[in-house]
Amino acid sequence: MSGPVSAGQGRATPGDVPSCVSLTTDYGLADGFVAACHGVLARLAPAVRVIDVTHLVPPADVRRGAAVLAQTVPYLPWGVHVAVVDPGVGTARRGIALAAPGGLLVGPDNGLLLPAAEALGGVSAAVELTNPDWLGPAVSRTFHGRDVFAPVAARLALGAPLAGAGPAVDPGTLVRLPEPVVRAEPGSLTAEVLTVDHFGNVQLAAPGTLLDGLPRRLLVNGREAVHGRTFGDAPPGALVVYVDSAGLVAIAVNSGRAAETLHTTPGA
Repeated sequence: MSGPVSAGQGRATPGDVPSCVSLTTDYGLADGFVAACHGVLARLAPAVRVIDVTHLVPPADVRRGAAVLAQTVPYLPWGVHVAVVDPGVGTARRGIALAAPGGLLVGPDNGLLLPAAEALGGVSAAVELTNPDWLGPAVSRTFHGRDVFAPVAARLALGAPLAGAGPAVDPGTLVRLPEPVVRAEPGSLTAEVLTVDHFGNVQLAAPGTLLDGLPRRLLVNGREAVHGRTFGDAPPGALVVYVDSAGLVAIAVNSGRAAETLHTTPGA
């Protein structure tokens, strides 16, 4: 994915200190998990601005969290981006911090961070979070957001070097999510559903350029659709296929919900 960083913006220069910490999680808003992470950051780095990307990633949906993070971080200030969608918390999976030209990322080594790192220019360094002096005074087996990732992010936001968090990790050993299905053939496109947003719009894993050359009238799973530029290019209640704000192929219903119309979910 391309974004402002690939256009030469958002890059750090030597001596820069991160200007914010962002949080992306599946913690929800009904409990105190998010507040606890904010509290750790406020205790350790009270002057650092915190930006909440979302805490409503579907529980344990690493692919959705990775997509949200990757599509958002190029538009945030240069900073430390914490992401916690972590069904393997407390197991042998590593906690990691990554450096990229456009920022730093902190979270579990389960594929969640890599798409965002690539959106920020690619991984230039990686470490495993093993330094006990950087962690909380007691590390819960089930709440690494509070006890591992937030304390590490606070120290990085204050300008501490990445190497202080723990030993270097070969970027080639980092866990990657499976590549989504994308297959283009003359006159047709097959692609995996990457995400479904709040409005029911269906985002595919295919780059928008794959729509080039397709006709004005299309079939999506046997349903008629318009190949357009925005929602209003289709009549109310009709399907429209377009390039969304992330540069990916998406399907919407004008004044409706495409996911319900197509009976589809992420991964389809």
